[in-house]
Formats: sequence, structure tokens, C-alpha cells
Amino acid sequence: MKEWTERAELLFKAEGLEKLRNSNVMVVGLGGVGSFAAEFLARAGVGTMTIVDGDVVDITNINRQLPALHSTIGQSKAKVVGDRLIDISPELKLTRVEEFLSPERAYEIVTNEFDYVLDCIDSVTPKLNLIIAAKHKKVKIISSMGAGGKMEAAKVKVADISKTVNCKLARTIRKRLKKERINKVKVVFSSEIQDEASLKMTDGSNFKKSFYGTNSYMPGLFGLYAAETVIRYLLKK
Repeated sequence: MKEWTERAELLFKAEGLEKLRNSNVMVVGLGGVGSFAAEFLARAGVGTMTIVDGDVVDITNINRQLPALHSTIGQSKAKVVGDRLIDISPELKLTRVEEFLSPERAYEIVTNEFDYVLDCIDSVTPKLNLIIAAKHKKVKIISSMGAGGKMEAAKVKVADISKTVNCKLARTIRKRLKKERINKVKVVFSSEIQDEASLKMTDGSNFKKSFYGTNSYMPGLFGLYAAETVIRYLLKK
């Protein structure tokens, strides 16, 4: 019987697959960005993963999030995504954390056990706390900036946060990180100007005051770029 990693081994070689199997990665946020990033990591053969999200599937998630189906509405995203990852990679050592990260928990959950942290949170305060925790503990992190209100796939890229343009989330995070004397963070962002007409205000729950309209492919593309960055780093490690 052929191994499910056969095609990956042709590209990564046996030693590359072994590096991925021995890697430990955390994905925080399992929405449109994080759910795809987590799946790409599992399909690449990452051996140990922690996934973090306290949310449940909502009907409005269906247009862009991997766990969101009409049959999964109301179910925990961590459970739905986790079950899918195990079905992809049965030997995956998976830890599910079903909670929204408070500032204190961000510092607790980031440890030196992780080779990489993927920040796929879409709210400013938890995102900031996670980045600060990773930077203070010298754990590698890539952070997803704003995919909402954008349509052009070709304008998505990975860069240091200091190089970002036309991203309001990146600008906010950059300013607040400077107060913490943190100037360098690897991010996924789009240089496209956001569609302001797609902005909607919220009640501010879960640290989220507003959101932009989002299409089916941009969040997944951000997740792909984040996962690619991590996988290529792990292969070279």
C-alpha cells in the first residue's frame, strides 16, 4: 500500500519529511485563514500541532471557512478542524484548546516547545498579545493581517510588518508594537486598498469592533502563504 506522503517525499525527500514529523506548530484562530493554514500543515506532514479557537461555526462563516458547513453550524471549530486534521494525518499529535486567548493565556500558551506559531486571529488585542508573547519568548511567529475588504489575489505577500501598505490592521498593530519596542514581525498582508463600503460595525464582543466583507478565497490564500512560510522554514531547519 502506498503511503499518503508519497508525493510529498518526492519533493521534500525523506529527511525533509522527517523534519516535518519532528516539528511542533501552533495555529491560533481557526477561521478563514487559520483553518486552511492548519490543513496545509497537516497535509505537509507536520507531526505535532496545537490548534486554538473558542468559537463555534456560524452560518455566516460558510462563504470562507473550512470547518463551516450547514451540517456543522453551532459546533466547535476546534473540534471540527481537529477531527479533519486527524482524518488527514492519523498519527498527528494534536492538542485542541477551545478558548479565546486572554492576555494572560497568550503568555502561558506560547512556549519554547513550539517551532513556529501562526497568528490567525482577527481581533486586535488578542493578536497583539500573542505576538508580544512570542517575541518575548523568542518563538518564531507569522501573523496574518487583514484579508477583509480585498479581492486581488496577486497583491498578497509575506513581508516584515514595517513593509506593509494599505492595511489598517497592520498599521494599528505596528503602532502598538512600537510601544512594546517590537519592530520586526513577519506578516501576511495584501497591498490592495480595502473596500470601505464593505465595513460593518459590531457590538465589540470578543475584542472585535468591526469587520469587512470577505470573499471565499482571500482568507484561504492568506492561510496558504502563512503555511508555506512555516513549512519552508521547517524543511531548512
